[in-house]
Amino acid sequence: MVQSNYDILGVKSSASDREIREAFRKLILDHHSDRGGDEDIVKKIIQAYEDLKIGKTYPDTDDEKLKKSRVYSGDSEEERRKRNLVLSGDVAREMKIAEEWASLLNSSDQAGSKLFGSKELGEVEFERKKSGELFIKGRFWAGHFTYDGPIIMAGSITSPYFSLDEKNKTRITVKNGNFTLLDPLKNNFHIEHGVKIVAENGDVIVGNITGIKELLQDPQGRVGIYVTKEHFTEISAPKGKIVAGTARETVFLDGDTVVVNNLINNVKIRGRIITIFGNTVNYNVEIEIRKGGAIMFHDEGSGFALSDDATIKLENGKRFRLRELKTSNMVGFGKEITYEYLDSIGKKSRGTGFKIGFKLFK
Repeated sequence: MVQSNYDILGVKSSASDREIREAFRKLILDHHSDRGGDEDIVKKIIQAYEDLKIGKTYPDTDDEKLKKSRVYSGDSEEERRKRNLVLSGDVAREMKIAEEWASLLNSSDQAGSKLFGSKELGEVEFERKKSGELFIKGRFWAGHFTYDGPIIMAGSITSPYFSLDEKNKTRITVKNGNFTLLDPLKNNFHIEHGVKIVAENGDVIVGNITGIKELLQDPQGRVGIYVTKEHFTEISAPKGKIVAGTARETVFLDGDTVVVNNLINNVKIRGRIITIFGNTVNYNVEIEIRKGGAIMFHDEGSGFALSDDATIKLENGKRFRLRELKTSNMVGFGKEITYEYLDSIGKKSRGTGFKIGFKLFK
C-alpha cells in the first residue's frame, strides 16, 4: 500500500497546517544525524512536508520521477535553454527544502550537513555550523533561499534568467550576518545572469559580477525586429558594505559602503561611501552618492579610462560627468570627493558664474 504524505508525517488527513508543521519538526529532530537518523528517511519527510504545503497528497510515483528526470540533450544554445527550463523548477524546489532544513537546525541551534539536488541537477552541500554559520559548497543556480545567519559559500552563483517563473530565479537573502564568497578571485567564483543577493543587516563580499542582456524577438511579431531585455545582477547591503571585483554587463550594487574594482558597461552603483579601484569606468556607468557621503578613485598608476556617459549623481538629482572631474585632477590617487563639495560646486555654477573645471548638467 502506498503511503500518503500524511502517513509519512504521522498525521490525519484532516490535520491543520500547524499540526503538520509541528509533526514535521518533531520527525526531523528525531531523525537528525546526531541521533543516528537515516538520510533517506529525512529526505522523505522533508519531501512529504513540501508536497503537503502545495496540496499534494501522495509522493511522486516512479513514472513521475522518471518523467521529471528527462532532459534535452545537445550542445546548441536553444537545447541548453530547454534543458535548463526543465531543470530549474526542480532545483528551485530542492533549494526550498534546503532552506526549511537549515531553518530547522538554526531554530534548534543544531549543527548538521546535507546534500541537496542530485547528480543530474547538480549537488549542493549545506552545512550548518554550531556557531550559526551556514556553509554552502557547490554551484547555486536556481531558486530562492533565505537564512537568518551568516552564509559562507564555495561556488559560483548563476540564475535561469530566461525563466518565466520568478520563483525559479536565484534570490539569496541573509537576514542577519554577512554573505561571503570564499576567496572568489583565487577560486574563480563569480556571480552572473540576474542573481539577486541581499544582506539585510550585514556585508556582502564577492568576486567578479556580471548581468546579461537578452535579445528577444519583437513582442508584436514584426519580422527582423528585436528588443533587448536587461537582467540586472543585483547586490544589496543597505546597512553594510559591498566588496566586489569587476562589475560588468548590467549590474546594480546598492550598499552603505561600496568597494569595487572596474565598472564596465551598464553598471549602476548607489552608496554613501564609494571606493573604486582599477583603471576602467566606462559605457553607461552611473554612480549615485548618498547625502553626507564621498567617493574615491584609486587607479593602478595609468589613470582611469572614462567614457563620456560615465556620471556621478547626487541624491538630490544633480549629475556630473566623470570625464570632467578627471580633467580637474579629481579622479585617481585616492582623492576624496565629498557630496557636499559637489553640491556646493553646482550651486556656485548656477549662481555667481564662478568658473569651475567641469560641468553640471541635468
